[in-house]
Amino acid sequence: MPEMQDDYTPRQRAVLDKALGLLVEGGERALTTAGLARAANCSKESLYKWFGDRDGLLAAMIAHQASKVRARIDGGEKLDHGRFRAHLVDFANDLLQVLSGDVSLALNRLAIGQASREGSRLGALLIERGRHGIDKRAGALLEAGRQRGLIAYGDRDAAYHTFYGLIVRDLHVRMLLGEAGVRRPENYAALAEEAVEQFFVLFGVRKEETTGRDRV
Repeated sequence: MPEMQDDYTPRQRAVLDKALGLLVEGGERALTTAGLARAANCSKESLYKWFGDRDGLLAAMIAHQASKVRARIDGGEKLDHGRFRAHLVDFANDLLQVLSGDVSLALNRLAIGQASREGSRLGALLIERGRHGIDKRAGALLEAGRQRGLIAYGDRDAAYHTFYGLIVRDLHVRMLLGEAGVRRPENYAALAEEAVEQFFVLFGVRKEETTGRDRV
């Protein structure tokens, strides 16, 4: 399987979006190389060149979907409290939007249905190419905040998993089960703000502590 990249070309991203659409509309059986080539108006040779075999295509689809969750770090700019907080809110909002979308729910339901099937790779791909990529980017953002003295923690993974839990709560499980009224995108911005506020209560550094640290 070729190494996954985050820098897909616009054409490749369009093909991956088409593949995700086929999966949502028709399930795994609808996602064939020939069917995708027709739907995306490209050759099967191009698909093999870009993504490799079927597992490679699935991995690329998952990585592409996960890349929609931003975890920005300002390169070369001062990361103050306001900017850091805004980045955390963006991450939380993106995470809720992506997890609640038809694509992510379809992928997760399919993986759960295949979990007991010998040789099924979808669950592992969701973890390796999806969740781990999001975790890595978010961890780097938290570390940038820690280095600036904006938050403090002893274990970055534990802090991140706490943050993730504050954002997602039990919503994803309820969405996967199809509970009516849970998917309310109009509420996600407020939920993201609330999660970040709670995170700062647990891990935030008070301004006077930061000032004292800067004087040392």
